[in-house]
Amino acid sequence: MNQLPERDLPPGRHRLLKEHLMTEIRREAPTEQRTRPKWLRPALVAGAVAAVTAVTLTLAAPSGEQPTPTASKEAVALLEDIALAAEQADTLKIRDDQFVYIKSKVGWSVYEEGKPAKLEPIHQREVWLSADGSKRGMLHDPVVRSDHELLEKETPGIPSNTNYRHLQTLPTDPDRMFDWLNSVSQGSSKDEANFVLVGDLARESLMPPAQAAALYRAAAKIPGVFVIDDAVDAAGRHGVAVARVDDGERVELIFDKETKEFLGEREVAVEDRPSGFEKGDVTGRSAILERTVVDKAGQRP
Repeated sequence: MNQLPERDLPPGRHRLLKEHLMTEIRREAPTEQRTRPKWLRPALVAGAVAAVTAVTLTLAAPSGEQPTPTASKEAVALLEDIALAAEQADTLKIRDDQFVYIKSKVGWSVYEEGKPAKLEPIHQREVWLSADGSKRGMLHDPVVRSDHELLEKETPGIPSNTNYRHLQTLPTDPDRMFDWLNSVSQGSSKDEANFVLVGDLARESLMPPAQAAALYRAAAKIPGVFVIDDAVDAAGRHGVAVARVDDGERVELIFDKETKEFLGEREVAVEDRPSGFEKGDVTGRSAILERTVVDKAGQRP
């Protein structure tokens, strides 16, 4: 029996597919093929290999010397610029009964049992997320056989919920936001888990401005984050990226060079992978095309 395609996630990423990932939706195959759940997109939150700045890790410093920063100086400065831009975004008035609508282009890695992994063609994805988490959302992604599929409601009171109302309650202080990331992210590598969660929130949620700014400043506290001067999203747009390497893969969160708006994500193998990808291969990409608020699931702006 053939297995359904599944996202080719690094080992650490399979451990991140729990409640804090609002778009990690598990969809079972028809009964005759139900051998393994099919993941519709990566934990969360995304060409050619670009030249990158040196990765600066947190190291124990000799007595009398300052420890190296948790991220490269370039990354800290870029994330501060991104945070300042996020703070200046308009605060939307959203009713509890409305939905956050996000349209994107995506193309992730999939594989079948016994076959090398392959990269999906880039295709359009639409998702509708309940503003307060009390209603069922909707996903439209026909490439993965999700044709206006209803999504599960969020369980009330979960600290890792990512509906807009809950995100409004998150800290606006970067240190406290970093503590929140640590408390809800899951994985044996906490640094990887935190960076993945930052990407998931940037990609498929609507973050209030103050919380978005705190999130990006918290990301500057994650060890191993560095800058890529030129990265390309799934729509072909060039931007600047903050990136991190883990489990043989580089995850790049791409922002517009001028406005510092989040554009999308790219994932690149930095070594030959057991799944069949070779060093330098793109293993996933996304691009946010539209993010707004609508009155009901399935409605388009």
